[in-house]
Amino acid sequence: MQTLSSPQTSTTTAAHDLNSRAGKYLIFHLGVEEFGTEVLKVREIMGLQDITTVPQVPPYVKGVINLRGKVTPVVDLRLKFGLPPEEYTARTCIVVVRTRQNGEDLMIGMIVDGVVEVLTLTLADIEDTPDFGPGVSTPYLRGMAKIKGKVKILLDIDQVLSTNELHGLSALLQ
Repeated sequence: MQTLSSPQTSTTTAAHDLNSRAGKYLIFHLGVEEFGTEVLKVREIMGLQDITTVPQVPPYVKGVINLRGKVTPVVDLRLKFGLPPEEYTARTCIVVVRTRQNGEDLMIGMIVDGVVEVLTLTLADIEDTPDFGPGVSTPYLRGMAKIKGKVKILLDIDQVLSTNELHGLSALLQ
Protein backbone atom coordinates (compact mmCIF):
# COMPACT_ATOMS: atom_id res chain seq x y z
CA MET A 1 0.00 0.00 0.00
CA GLN A 2 1.30 3.46 -0.88
CA THR A 3 0.22 6.45 1.16
CA LEU A 4 0.51 9.99 -0.16
CA SER A 5 0.25 12.72 2.43
CA SER A 6 -0.25 16.31 1.51
CA PRO A 7 -1.60 19.55 2.91
CA GLN A 8 -5.27 20.31 2.49
CA THR A 9 -6.05 22.16 -0.73
CA SER A 10 -8.63 24.80 -1.43
CA THR A 11 -11.84 24.08 -3.26
CA THR A 12 -11.53 24.21 -7.03
CA THR A 13 -14.25 25.41 -9.37
CA ALA A 14 -15.08 24.77 -13.00
CA ALA A 15 -13.65 28.19 -13.94
CA HIS A 16 -10.03 27.55 -13.00
CA ASP A 17 -7.35 30.14 -12.81
CA LEU A 18 -4.88 29.03 -15.49
CA ASN A 19 -1.99 29.00 -13.03
CA SER A 20 -3.85 26.56 -10.77
CA ARG A 21 -3.66 23.86 -13.44
CA ALA A 22 0.14 23.54 -13.38
CA GLY A 23 1.54 21.10 -10.82
CA LYS A 24 1.87 17.43 -10.00
CA TYR A 25 -0.70 14.95 -11.30
CA LEU A 26 -1.23 11.27 -10.62
CA ILE A 27 -1.70 9.67 -14.05
CA PHE A 28 -3.84 6.52 -14.25
CA HIS A 29 -5.46 4.68 -17.11
CA LEU A 30 -8.90 3.38 -17.97
CA GLY A 31 -8.45 1.15 -21.00
CA VAL A 32 -6.08 2.91 -23.41
CA GLU A 33 -6.95 6.44 -22.20
CA GLU A 34 -4.83 8.16 -19.58
CA PHE A 35 -6.30 10.52 -17.00
CA GLY A 36 -4.73 12.72 -14.36
CA THR A 37 -5.84 14.11 -11.03
CA GLU A 38 -4.02 16.52 -8.77
CA VAL A 39 -1.62 14.69 -6.45
CA LEU A 40 -2.72 16.96 -3.59
CA LYS A 41 -6.20 15.39 -3.78
CA VAL A 42 -4.84 11.82 -3.60
CA ARG A 43 -4.70 10.29 -0.14
CA GLU A 44 -3.77 6.70 -0.90
CA ILE A 45 -3.27 4.10 -3.62
CA MET A 46 -4.19 0.56 -2.67
CA GLY A 47 -4.80 -2.80 -4.25
CA LEU A 48 -8.32 -4.11 -4.65
CA GLN A 49 -9.93 -5.43 -1.50
CA ASP A 50 -13.30 -6.74 -0.44
CA ILE A 51 -15.99 -4.20 -1.27
CA THR A 52 -19.30 -4.39 0.56
CA THR A 53 -22.14 -3.83 -1.89
CA VAL A 54 -24.85 -1.35 -1.00
CA PRO A 55 -28.39 -1.80 -2.36
CA GLN A 56 -30.09 0.82 -4.52
CA VAL A 57 -27.01 2.82 -5.55
CA PRO A 58 -26.06 3.61 -9.16
CA PRO A 59 -24.21 0.75 -10.95
CA TYR A 60 -20.90 2.66 -10.91
CA VAL A 61 -20.95 2.78 -7.08
CA LYS A 62 -19.38 -0.57 -6.26
CA GLY A 63 -20.03 -0.25 -2.52
CA VAL A 64 -17.98 0.66 0.53
CA ILE A 65 -14.68 -0.40 2.10
CA ASN A 66 -13.33 -0.14 5.63
CA LEU A 67 -10.37 2.23 5.35
CA ARG A 68 -8.63 2.30 8.73
CA GLY A 69 -11.93 2.20 10.61
CA LYS A 70 -13.74 4.66 8.34
CA VAL A 71 -16.43 3.57 5.85
CA THR A 72 -15.39 4.86 2.41
CA PRO A 73 -17.51 4.65 -0.77
CA VAL A 74 -15.90 3.14 -3.87
CA VAL A 75 -16.76 4.21 -7.44
CA ASP A 76 -15.71 2.33 -10.58
CA LEU A 77 -14.55 5.15 -12.87
CA ARG A 78 -14.94 2.97 -15.99
CA LEU A 79 -18.65 2.63 -15.31
CA LYS A 80 -19.00 6.26 -14.20
CA PHE A 81 -17.53 7.42 -17.52
CA GLY A 82 -19.70 5.05 -19.56
CA LEU A 83 -16.85 2.74 -20.58
CA PRO A 84 -17.50 -0.99 -20.95
CA PRO A 85 -16.79 -3.02 -17.81
CA GLU A 86 -13.57 -5.04 -17.72
CA GLU A 87 -12.36 -7.84 -15.53
CA TYR A 88 -10.20 -6.56 -12.68
CA THR A 89 -6.52 -7.50 -13.00
CA ALA A 90 -3.46 -7.45 -10.75
CA ARG A 91 -2.87 -3.84 -11.87
CA THR A 92 -6.41 -2.68 -11.02
CA CYS A 93 -6.30 -0.52 -7.92
CA ILE A 94 -8.26 1.87 -5.75
CA VAL A 95 -7.11 5.50 -5.69
CA VAL A 96 -8.51 7.16 -2.57
CA VAL A 97 -9.11 10.88 -3.09
CA ARG A 98 -10.48 13.69 -0.96
CA THR A 99 -13.25 15.61 -2.68
CA ARG A 100 -14.84 18.78 -1.41
CA GLN A 101 -18.39 19.90 -2.08
CA ASN A 102 -20.48 22.48 -0.25
CA GLY A 103 -17.84 22.81 2.46
CA GLU A 104 -17.82 19.08 3.19
CA ASP A 105 -14.79 16.79 2.76
CA LEU A 106 -15.55 13.32 1.47
CA MET A 107 -13.08 10.48 0.91
CA ILE A 108 -13.91 8.34 -2.13
CA GLY A 109 -12.14 5.33 -3.56
CA MET A 110 -11.94 5.25 -7.36
CA ILE A 111 -11.30 1.93 -9.09
CA VAL A 112 -8.91 2.47 -12.02
CA ASP A 113 -7.27 0.00 -14.40
CA GLY A 114 -3.79 0.99 -13.22
CA VAL A 115 -1.58 3.83 -12.04
CA VAL A 116 0.98 5.01 -14.60
CA GLU A 117 3.12 7.74 -12.99
CA VAL A 118 3.26 11.10 -11.27
CA LEU A 119 3.92 13.95 -13.71
CA THR A 120 4.83 17.56 -13.06
CA LEU A 121 2.95 19.59 -15.67
CA THR A 122 3.65 23.19 -16.65
CA LEU A 123 1.17 25.63 -18.15
CA ALA A 124 2.78 25.00 -21.54
CA ASP A 125 1.86 21.29 -21.25
CA ILE A 126 -1.85 21.99 -20.69
CA GLU A 127 -4.48 23.14 -23.18
CA ASP A 128 -8.05 24.17 -22.46
CA THR A 129 -10.70 21.52 -22.88
CA PRO A 130 -12.06 21.69 -26.45
CA ASP A 131 -15.66 22.73 -27.06
CA PHE A 132 -17.62 19.55 -27.73
CA GLY A 133 -20.65 21.45 -28.99
CA PRO A 134 -24.00 22.53 -27.58
CA GLY A 135 -25.52 20.35 -24.90
CA VAL A 136 -22.18 18.84 -23.82
CA SER A 137 -21.07 20.07 -20.40
CA THR A 138 -17.64 19.06 -19.12
CA PRO A 139 -17.07 20.87 -15.80
CA TYR A 140 -15.11 17.85 -14.53
CA LEU A 141 -12.32 18.43 -17.10
CA ARG A 142 -9.45 20.74 -16.05
CA GLY A 143 -7.78 20.53 -19.45
CA MET A 144 -5.77 18.31 -21.74
CA ALA A 145 -2.06 17.68 -21.21
CA LYS A 146 0.17 16.98 -24.20
CA ILE A 147 3.15 14.88 -23.14
CA LYS A 148 5.43 12.99 -25.57
CA GLY A 149 2.80 13.00 -28.31
CA LYS A 150 0.03 11.63 -26.08
CA VAL A 151 -2.97 13.42 -24.61
CA LYS A 152 -3.79 12.97 -20.94
CA ILE A 153 -7.23 14.05 -19.75
CA LEU A 154 -6.95 16.13 -16.56
CA LEU A 155 -9.86 15.69 -14.17
CA ASP A 156 -11.24 18.04 -11.54
CA ILE A 157 -12.00 15.32 -9.03
CA ASP A 158 -14.37 17.62 -7.11
CA GLN A 159 -16.52 17.79 -10.26
CA VAL A 160 -16.31 14.15 -11.40
CA LEU A 161 -19.36 13.39 -9.29
CA SER A 162 -22.20 15.89 -9.28
CA THR A 163 -23.36 17.53 -6.08
CA ASN A 164 -26.39 15.23 -5.90
CA GLU A 165 -24.25 12.13 -6.30
CA LEU A 166 -21.83 13.25 -3.59
CA HIS A 167 -24.73 14.10 -1.29
CA GLY A 168 -26.10 10.62 -1.86
CA LEU A 169 -22.74 9.03 -1.04
CA SER A 170 -22.26 11.08 2.10
CA ALA A 171 -25.78 10.09 3.21
CA LEU A 172 -24.65 6.45 2.89
CA LEU A 173 -22.04 7.09 5.55
CA GLN A 174 -24.37 8.65 8.13
